[in-house]
Amino acid sequence: MAGKSAAMTMLALCGALTLSGCGGWRPFGNGPDAGDRATAREESLNQRQADTGSTASIWDLFSNRQDPSTQISVNRYLWTASLEVLDFLPVDTVDPFSGVITTGFGTPPGGGRPYRATIAVTDAALDARSLNVALITRNGPASDETVRAVENAILTRARQIRIRELGL
Repeated sequence: MAGKSAAMTMLALCGALTLSGCGGWRPFGNGPDAGDRATAREESLNQRQADTGSTASIWDLFSNRQDPSTQISVNRYLWTASLEVLDFLPVDTVDPFSGVITTGFGTPPGGGRPYRATIAVTDAALDARSLNVALITRNGPASDETVRAVENAILTRARQIRIRELGL
C-alpha cells in the first residue's frame, strides 16, 4: 500500500515537472526581465498604431479617461415642442441628457384610440433627422401616416417656438 502511494506521488510530481517545462515561468532569471517586457509591450502598441492608426483596445472600456464634462446636445425647440404637442399623454420618464421622453397611454382630443409614445431628440440641429418618434397602440405599432403626422406637428411647433423666441 505504501509503495502504491509513493508511486502515485512520484507520478504526480513527474507530471507537474513536465507541465512546468511548458510554461514561461523562469525562476532563475533566464527569461526576459521587466524592462524587456515593457519595451516589447511598447513596440506592440507602436505596431498597432502604425497598422490601425489607433492604440485603442478593448481594455479602454474599463478605463476612466473620458472628459466628465462631455455633454450630449439636445435641441431645446424639439424638446419643448414634443412635450407641447403630446401634452395629452402622461409623461412616464424624461431624460434631458440623452433626449428621451417616454409616455404612458393617452387618448388624443377628438380621437378614440389610445397611444403611447417614445420620443428621442438625438441632435442639437432643428432638423427632421434629429427627431425619432415611436407610437404604439394597444393593438401594436401605430400606422406610418400617424407617426409622420406627429413628427410633422412636432417639427412645425418647434419652428414656431424658435421664430417666437428669436423674434423673426
